[in-house]
Amino acid sequence: MKLRNVSGFAAQFERLSIASTTQRPLCTALSSSTSNKPSFPYNGTSTRRPFSNTTARAGNWLLPTMPERKRSRKGRPRVPTGGSSRGTTIVWGDYGLRMCDHHRRVSASQLKIGEEAIKVRLKGMRYRLYKRVCASIGVYSSGNEVRMGKGKGSFDHWASRIAVSKVIFELKGDIHEQVARDAFRLAGNKMPGQYEFVKKGDPPVVGITKLDGITMEELKRPRRKIPLGSISARSTSKTLLPTASASTSPAA
Repeated sequence: MKLRNVSGFAAQFERLSIASTTQRPLCTALSSSTSNKPSFPYNGTSTRRPFSNTTARAGNWLLPTMPERKRSRKGRPRVPTGGSSRGTTIVWGDYGLRMCDHHRRVSASQLKIGEEAIKVRLKGMRYRLYKRVCASIGVYSSGNEVRMGKGKGSFDHWASRIAVSKVIFELKGDIHEQVARDAFRLAGNKMPGQYEFVKKGDPPVVGITKLDGITMEELKRPRRKIPLGSISARSTSKTLLPTASASTSPAA
């Protein structure tokens, strides 16, 4: 029995051939190994070996891209109070959902629930949903009846700091405006805070002030304007004389 098995195995081994498999030429292998330049071109396309099983690592917006080196503090969202309108307009899509009441910290589970509400409403339609925030802040908590001074606590969940007038979701596709409004309304009801529907081309927002007919220079000017023709030269001379006499008096 053993001799028959060995002879059968040898016969099957002889039938094998490697003519059908593609071999990489020796010249290309030597050129790639000797050259210091990277093997992929810079025109946007990359060459991969046919036997490579490497998969692209897709990012997750509900988790940080890099692990935390230390436990993050609670903190507050960075509200642009110095005249910045960054992140308040639509960039990639046609419609968007923007926070309009107050800055706050939204957990990853709440963001996921809002995303699922949009996907359920737009089921069967051709669209693309863009996420403008990332849950990269770790929230830590201690148990009940734990004394102070025993540490920050254990990890609880991931969250995102969202400033006021920040666009959270953007939608692009062959979708009617009323359908997009309905989808964002359902998502806003699922998440904490108040939100508003914005479209492509809407004016940016600085804090809670929309730059609709107002420029950034006018917004940074003093609130109280004094017209040039309202004060005459006589009134200014009359007001300056008492002040000058008061300053030169010996009692002063």
